[in-house]
Amino acid sequence: MSGVSSVTTGVRMLRLDPRDDRGSILPLVAGFGALALAVVLLVSAATSLYLERTRLYTLADGAALAAAESFDLASVRPTAEGTLRPRLTDPEVRAAAADYLEQAPGSRLEQLLLVAASTPDGLSARVTLAAVWAPPVVSVFVPEGIPLQVTATSRSVFD
Repeated sequence: MSGVSSVTTGVRMLRLDPRDDRGSILPLVAGFGALALAVVLLVSAATSLYLERTRLYTLADGAALAAAESFDLASVRPTAEGTLRPRLTDPEVRAAAADYLEQAPGSRLEQLLLVAASTPDGLSARVTLAAVWAPPVVSVFVPEGIPLQVTATSRSVFD
């Protein structure tokens, strides 16, 4: 018998043929199943991270807009060209951004923090927010949390 070995097991004789591929599909299915599961977990984590960053940026943008429009009418002054321009101050901008974040429905992000709120030129409001992203499913491939930070700027217009 060339290429075929036989093993005696008790009463019955078992023949092992190296050309026989029965049962070899199971490791392939298990391997591809694990790979597919890992890809699904990574794609869901990446999508969740993108959506969380978008929500955080939307909050920062809204807070910057609210802060840019928080000027007092008494602070509006004419420019040399004759147009009216409001003047923002850092305390007004910070207070307006904090008020917006307290009332905003999407401000339930994990560890949301108002990092900075200021006016660089007296006409614009710049708001920086930070939060921590947590993956939907914790796995070996995705860390437990990633810090996110976004900055949005909005300019006040008085026409």
